[in-house]
Amino acid sequence: MIRRRFAIAAFLVALFVLGWWVGRGRATGRDLYSNVDQFIEVLQRVRSSYVDQVESDSLMKGALEGLTRGLDPYSQYLDRRSYEDLQATTHGEYGGVGLVVGIRDELPVVISPIEGGPAWTLGLQTGDLIVRVEGANTMGLGLEAVAQRLRGEPGTHVQISVRREGESDDREFAIERRVITTRSVPYAFIAAPRIGYVRLSDFSEDAGGEVRLALDRLHREGATRLVLDLRGNPGGLLDQAVDVAEQFVKAGTPLVSTHGRMKGSDTTHPATGQRPELAWPMVVLIDRGSASASEIVAGALQDLDRALVIGETSFGKGLVQSVFPLRGGGALKLTTARYYTPSGRSINSAASERLLDSLLALGDDAVFGDDAPARPVVADSTPAEMFRTASGRPVYGGGGIRPDVTVTADTLRGLARRVESRGLAFRFANVWVTRHPEWKFGHPLDDEVRA
Repeated sequence: MIRRRFAIAAFLVALFVLGWWVGRGRATGRDLYSNVDQFIEVLQRVRSSYVDQVESDSLMKGALEGLTRGLDPYSQYLDRRSYEDLQATTHGEYGGVGLVVGIRDELPVVISPIEGGPAWTLGLQTGDLIVRVEGANTMGLGLEAVAQRLRGEPGTHVQISVRREGESDDREFAIERRVITTRSVPYAFIAAPRIGYVRLSDFSEDAGGEVRLALDRLHREGATRLVLDLRGNPGGLLDQAVDVAEQFVKAGTPLVSTHGRMKGSDTTHPATGQRPELAWPMVVLIDRGSASASEIVAGALQDLDRALVIGETSFGKGLVQSVFPLRGGGALKLTTARYYTPSGRSINSAASERLLDSLLALGDDAVFGDDAPARPVVADSTPAEMFRTASGRPVYGGGGIRPDVTVTADTLRGLARRVESRGLAFRFANVWVTRHPEWKFGHPLDDEVRA
């Protein structure tokens, strides 16, 4: 009897606690519930009273896209097709024009063309603004909407209009879609006696393995130094960034940490490589098209004083996206954390685009070192936070990875730029090689061909 009374009392206490907890949750979430009620009311009114009949699926898709668009440029609702496209891109093969696109001033901007792809062949460049696709204005479109318009069946064409800084007229491109198969390491070779060169163009699912194979081959060919080229690399998978960086530092060395509100998002990723290449002096090349995972690798090797970083300030995307599959075949791609380099730097802030613009405005020959006259200053006059590398050198957070040595890209002028932008050199080479099947890569070209 006593045991039974105790069980009943415990049950009543549990009910009381549960009721109190539910009531508290309702009190704190009252605004959310009222907004949901309002949303349903608007949805019903549109369905019943709008001048044209609108399908419910279309209304819900628009609402979900609007919900994520207000967060940041990288958080998106993906319908079934978009989710399949994302998976194809991650696995290294898809149909399209070969562009990695971001958002700037509500317009899609080319972060980098994929080497060897149709857009790269025609001369699209980092920083080009895509102002129209098939004659339709792109202002305000999200990243996924832009991607859907650019992708399509191989062999079909898409017409885009591009606005390039410093030019008064928009450029028109008719790009043939192709199956884009991406290799993270398109080439690696001995660039000069004992100097190995590895071109890392993205961080798809086997980037670390491809770099490892390239290093082994360069080692056999006599390389004792390395140039790792991350220019125009838009990033990719976080675990592959760690896999690449850990090949050059001692096991157990922290390479990157992530911090967010979601459970499990506060993590530190140490190096776990068994045979790191510790003896080779290294140079890492970056530019304004180097983003995300590229910045993880460059920032880690810079913070640890493992490599000299050369080039231009990187893009400044320090956000981690997680993909949550949804019922019905779609998915939610959501920014869930920010990542930080070993010194504690974040290259991304709440005002990352404003910060990046202000740093770039300092000029390409700004000095950052022990004799630097002052810290870089962002648009609101807040000094960028200073951090220290393993040896005590100053580095700065926010606005991308600043190189140790600034080297700007060569620019073409006049006729040379027009020839390059139209891909005439590539087109000539393609025709010439087709007409001379006996020619092999590496054979010298005579004066007649050069002329």
